[in-house]
Amino acid sequence: MSTVGRLVVIVLFEGVDLLDVTGPPEVFALLRRETDDASGYEVVLAARSMDPVTTSAGVRVLPDLTFEEAAGRSIDTLMVPGAVEVDGERRVRALVDPEVVGWVKRLAGRTRRVTSVCVGAHLLAAAGLLDGRRATTHWSTAPQLAADHPAVEVDADPIFIRDGDVWTGAGISSCLDLSLALVADDFGETTALRVARQLVMYLKRPSGQSQFSVPLEPVSTTRRVEDLRHHITRNLGSRLTLTDLAAAAHVSERQLTRIFKAELGTTPSAYVESARVERARNLLESTDATLERITTTCGFGTTDTLIRAFRRRLDTTPMEYRRRFRAVPDGSVVPEVAEAPAVPAALPDAPDVP
Repeated sequence: MSTVGRLVVIVLFEGVDLLDVTGPPEVFALLRRETDDASGYEVVLAARSMDPVTTSAGVRVLPDLTFEEAAGRSIDTLMVPGAVEVDGERRVRALVDPEVVGWVKRLAGRTRRVTSVCVGAHLLAAAGLLDGRRATTHWSTAPQLAADHPAVEVDADPIFIRDGDVWTGAGISSCLDLSLALVADDFGETTALRVARQLVMYLKRPSGQSQFSVPLEPVSTTRRVEDLRHHITRNLGSRLTLTDLAAAAHVSERQLTRIFKAELGTTPSAYVESARVERARNLLESTDATLERITTTCGFGTTDTLIRAFRRRLDTTPMEYRRRFRAVPDGSVVPEVAEAPAVPAALPDAPDVP
């Protein structure tokens, strides 16, 4: 039986986020415990030299080989973590070392699959590996990624995105979700779920799950928009058309749309839908409420509209979401609730008026 697995090379450099480096190997190591095949993955850390590397947490890590040595091997998966700096006003900015970028580009040429963890997406983008692709990163640096690399379609919502042979992961702890997705891709969903149980993760989260909740989005600098956000949250079950929101904010519909785009980077209708989906997610996770009840409570109007919103934003259905994330104290299975007829996979964009 072979003991040599698929070679995973994790890029190591000064100031790198520690969990970005150590999280994936934990997932890959548990794979061997859960399968009869002793191969699985061979994980190595590659750096400029064999000198210890100091991570952002102050913990020093020893490389297994140099970038030059890694370039001489056939790599299955290249994992690129990231690093950030925070200024005096607590603004976060991804760091991009040109030398590391050069090595990433060279190593990617010998790799079957390239991945980034958290702000490591900035290194992939600088290497030209994300041009013309859809990608994600930590929500705090997503605007920087979009501004620095207009050829990249940045989506800050999903916890990870696969675009062909390039995978990008979001905020720090989502490195576990990304790694589990790689395991599922290589060894199947059943094996990935067994590894997830070993990690005491409730279930492997789908890529479409949002990396942060609507209430945690960056706050607006305009008091009027903040007041309106609270108004939306308090009145999700009510009528929230563009006309209603403009009246509540005492501005014209055109002005309200401009304000939302400038302050929150979205439209009023898209924000309302996000808030409604967030409330529905919470109800699906924490209650046994029927889809009809959730539809009414969250202001979707019809269960078909609810399902369409979930497909559009989370790439799943409400009942599939509940099956994956419903937390039951005694471990029992949540009773199935009838779901409205399935809707086509290809859906139109969210309407301009919620």
